[in-house]
Amino acid sequence: MRTASSAKDTTMRIKVSSLWAVWLLGGATKVFAGPPFVTDDPEPVDYRHGEFYLASQHVAAHDGWSGTAPHFEVNYGVVPDVQLHLIVPLAYDAPSGSRTHYGYGDTELGVKYRFVQESDRVPQVAVFPLLSLPSGSEADGLGSGQVRAFLPVWLQKSLGEWTVYGGGGYGINPGTGNEDWGLGGVVLQRHVTDNVVIGTEVYHRTPTETDGRSDTAFNVGTLIDLTEQHHLLVSAGRSIDGPTDFQVSFAYQFTFGPAAHN
Repeated sequence: MRTASSAKDTTMRIKVSSLWAVWLLGGATKVFAGPPFVTDDPEPVDYRHGEFYLASQHVAAHDGWSGTAPHFEVNYGVVPDVQLHLIVPLAYDAPSGSRTHYGYGDTELGVKYRFVQESDRVPQVAVFPLLSLPSGSEADGLGSGQVRAFLPVWLQKSLGEWTVYGGGGYGINPGTGNEDWGLGGVVLQRHVTDNVVIGTEVYHRTPTETDGRSDTAFNVGTLIDLTEQHHLLVSAGRSIDGPTDFQVSFAYQFTFGPAAHN
């Protein structure tokens, strides 16, 4: 039987993997969040367990809207401390005063590997290299036309009902007019009930284009356990200093795996 404490532990384990494939959508100057935050945590899916997401993300800037409607993500714990990752997005690009395009976006593959376990004094630490494949139409603003990569390191430390996680990484961004970029962020979140977590993040990203802008932004979000397997994740925010007028992310998450035995 699932207890209140086990429900709380499950929520912590399934906090979420950030979605980075969609930062390629609608042009290299936009970064799209995963449910619910851009900043990731180092916690992989448990061994022989998995997560499936049905999600949608939207970003408004001075030049229009872009995002996913929807995208699908699967994460699976293939061995202890190692998670395989896949995103397949349906993307749209709706520039102001021009035609809207909709179709398949760039595919993302990744592996999260946690190599330091959390202790009383030491945070847990993981790497999560991501590779985006140019499967979306570059001409329609739905893909990059290039193979791209993001190479981050993430850390996390918990104290009672509070958890802080963050880190950053380096984005490899080939193509004419593009720039390699860096990103760093931090999230502070708290359990307010056994099945509800609230949190806030601040992150900074350097320019992704030669004439582009850097972006310092924030999001607030919540994660709700509807049942042991069904979960909702929502976040919203905007730039503090940067091009994003508004960003919002919605996701339904289904978790699966062998049942625990007491």
